[in-house]
Amino acid sequence: MRRFRTFRKEQATRDRYADVSVCVQDFIYPYFVVEGEGVVEPIPTMPGINRYSIDTLVKDVLEIRQLGIDKVLLFGVVSDDVKDERGTAAYAEGNLISRTVRAIKQASPETIVFTDVCLCEYTSHGHCGLLHDHDVDNDTTLPLLAEMAYQHAKAGADFVAPSAMMDGQVEAIKQRLSEAGLTTRILAYSAKYASAFYGPFRDAADSAPSFGDRKTYQMDYRTHDQGLEEIEADLEEGADWTMVKPALPYLDVIARAVERFPRIPMVAYQVSGEYSMLKAAARAGYLDERRVVYESLIAIKRAGAQYIITYYAKEYQQRWA
Repeated sequence: MRRFRTFRKEQATRDRYADVSVCVQDFIYPYFVVEGEGVVEPIPTMPGINRYSIDTLVKDVLEIRQLGIDKVLLFGVVSDDVKDERGTAAYAEGNLISRTVRAIKQASPETIVFTDVCLCEYTSHGHCGLLHDHDVDNDTTLPLLAEMAYQHAKAGADFVAPSAMMDGQVEAIKQRLSEAGLTTRILAYSAKYASAFYGPFRDAADSAPSFGDRKTYQMDYRTHDQGLEEIEADLEEGADWTMVKPALPYLDVIARAVERFPRIPMVAYQVSGEYSMLKAAARAGYLDERRVVYESLIAIKRAGAQYIITYYAKEYQQRWA
């Protein structure tokens, strides 16, 4: 009989044998940015998370830097009156995200800035690219994503993160950046599933599709190997880092991807629905929030993720680190 309980007899022993940990360097903290000044607008479906104008967002970035969080991911939220069929506000000169990047870099040059590259928050129809016959037209969307990434990179973004799930988007962005002489890295949303866990995010970013859904371009979660194939294709096109989204329902994909591509940094996105359901359960008294958040983050790291995009990053460092 092999005896394993000796590894668990008391806390000090358990700590000694624990071989997975979470630290502040693992976190990428997402922000929603809006136009205006002095805006801190709570998001009802995501308790503790706000929309910020550029000035208040910069103040918050300086606060999280004091907590040790040095990586942020930016999403733009624009009003309906500037949205159009082509998502022009996403890649226009002086767009919201580019201005935000410049402001962050001026206030905190050492902060590593990731920018989301997708048209869904900027189009009047809420889909991730240009439309043809009520479906996204993959190839005509690519130059617009490339231009959006270029504008962000020119503003000083450290990483651009294409999330539209258009075939060839990494290659198109890589080529546009190369033509401009920019060495900005690419974090590819390679395995992004058509998940019901995105619900609160679409409320936060005002990006719900006005018709249909995104199943023609986001991945079907009933597939086993497509995620690895998508990651491989993005790496072939020049991605520097890769991502699996959502995180907890897809730990198997994270683990298999890390095993297959061990030299590529893996990011997992603990998405809005994962965050909100933990918040709701904790507020109802069903779960111990600190313990369940820690366990979920450990599970993501144990699967092999090197970095975690999580809405819990700030609170975790404030309350539990």
